[in-house]
Amino acid sequence: MELTARKKLILNLLLEKGSISVADLSRNLAVSEVTIRSDLKTLEDRGLLSRVHGGAVSSIHPHIMERQNLRLEEKQNIARAAAALVQNGDTIMIEAGTTTALVCRYLSGKRDIHIVTNSVLAFTAAKNNPSLRITLSGGEWRSSTESFVGSVAVDTIRRFNVRFAFVGADGFDAKHGVTTDLLEGGEIIKVMKERAVRTILLADSEKFNRSGPVTIMPLSQVDGIITDARIRDNAEEELKEDIHILKIETERDSAVVRYWFHSDSKRSV
Repeated sequence: MELTARKKLILNLLLEKGSISVADLSRNLAVSEVTIRSDLKTLEDRGLLSRVHGGAVSSIHPHIMERQNLRLEEKQNIARAAAALVQNGDTIMIEAGTTTALVCRYLSGKRDIHIVTNSVLAFTAAKNNPSLRITLSGGEWRSSTESFVGSVAVDTIRRFNVRFAFVGADGFDAKHGVTTDLLEGGEIIKVMKERAVRTILLADSEKFNRSGPVTIMPLSQVDGIITDARIRDNAEEELKEDIHILKIETERDSAVVRYWFHSDSKRSV
């Protein structure tokens, strides 16, 4: 469920100040303290803050909180489209990211889903759904991405075979492939790809033709991209410049664009 305007204001105030009191929120937002306490509980349940005596403090790195509020509608549409691919009984991997973590919210109604993730954002989004089994990798904590990396995380992920790996990126294009700003996160994505039948990149259109300093893999090594419908009209032609892509099927609807890269060696989605 999307946050109300008031809850977004609360998060924005926390982003600015780091902590805030119930009394100040009640006064600034012109609602009762009872209403504010209810809002804070809802936000805490979603892992967006931590309640303390008389108020709340941010539980998420400021960089992550800021990114969560950027292009939120597009991210939700991408995550919803990704979740629609998941079938009852699937085991999936979800890599760290503000878009990938949202996939967990849209798995409601599906049964016997096992999620393997290094993302605390994904864990927080999934933990209150009793139909989801969750394996959180552990490893070296990175607050800037709310995720675990390093050898322990890699070894945990490598134990599982999954149908889908949903991964993110800081940029993607035909020339540089899937790129990231963080080498450690790139290693997680490579291992997830090794263990998945299908690796799907979830990235909003602003990341198209943006290149991070580290290339994780060429686009030919992912099986599909789900992005939003604001992607440029010439994106398909630019993506076809990667000669290793055998075929691109573009499916457009009101919210997302899906590019499927098919190979005879892969089973269909």
